Amino acid sequence: MVSPSLPTTPPHGEPGLTWGLPRKYCDGRSVLPKSKAKGLGRGLNALLPEEELPSEAEIFYCPLEALKPSPYQPRLKKEGLEELAESIREKGVLQPLLVREITPGLYEIVAGERRFQAARLAGLEKIPVIVKDLSPQEALELALIENLQREDLNPIEEARGYQRLMQEFGLTQEEVAQRVGKSRAAVANTLRLLRLPEDIQEDLLEERISAGHARALLALEDESLMRRVRDEIVKRGLSVRQTEALVKKLKEGGKEARKPPPDPDLLALEREFAEIIGTKVRFTWRGRKGKLTIEFYSPEQVEAFLARLRGE
Repeated sequence: MVSPSLPTTPPHGEPGLTWGLPRKYCDGRSVLPKSKAKGLGRGLNALLPEEELPSEAEIFYCPLEALKPSPYQPRLKKEGLEELAESIREKGVLQPLLVREITPGLYEIVAGERRFQAARLAGLEKIPVIVKDLSPQEALELALIENLQREDLNPIEEARGYQRLMQEFGLTQEEVAQRVGKSRAAVANTLRLLRLPEDIQEDLLEERISAGHARALLALEDESLMRRVRDEIVKRGLSVRQTEALVKKLKEGGKEARKPPPDPDLLALEREFAEIIGTKVRFTWRGRKGKLTIEFYSPEQVEAFLARLRGE
């Protein structure tokens, strides 16, 4: 029996698989394992409903020059890109990119930007893709969700991604959490980082401080105090625990500083009372009520004070 011929460069938008070769791409290399869901990886399973997962015939090899990076993806970290490229040289691209056609023969990457860059670095000319009919809004949502599932995502990038999903698609924190596979509390805790001043957000983005440092700073309401502590973190290399201790100290000092000055009339009464009974006293006045505290250091002092009250 003669095997069916394998196309070398499939036309854009047409399947790059021969119907007689299940789970093989157009060069005959086995890429998809027997279980379609597992073979497509966590990314596509999270982005597409089960009924929309592609069959082998919907996946084709696309020339790299026909692919355009998504404008919605944040900056791409170069760390680990060479390792991924080396893996691609050895095993190929195991998970297709998700793309949408923007003009005939030109596709925009919705999910898989890192694999695209690594494939280019590995010297590949073509890469497996899945074409999905998506509006710009749908592409943005999928790109954001795919990006938010990255393990190396910076906390500020993560927070800004959540914010965009909420602002541009009207999602609640609970809905965002469901889409990215996290708890609502985790999403809410990350969103709190956006309360930091822009320059401190930039410090976190550039990894001059950690997310732990940033969360400790959020306990301070005064932005100038936040910056003072940030400067100490960077200058002295403070740990998160040291930062938390410094923030606590500053907050306690601030409480003392916010106390109203003592009433001079009450101070005069305290001095006069102390001279009469021969020990330290303190008046505390709150609203319409007051309290008198008298300090004693021995039973004899108490007896002497009572004797004075009785006029003895």
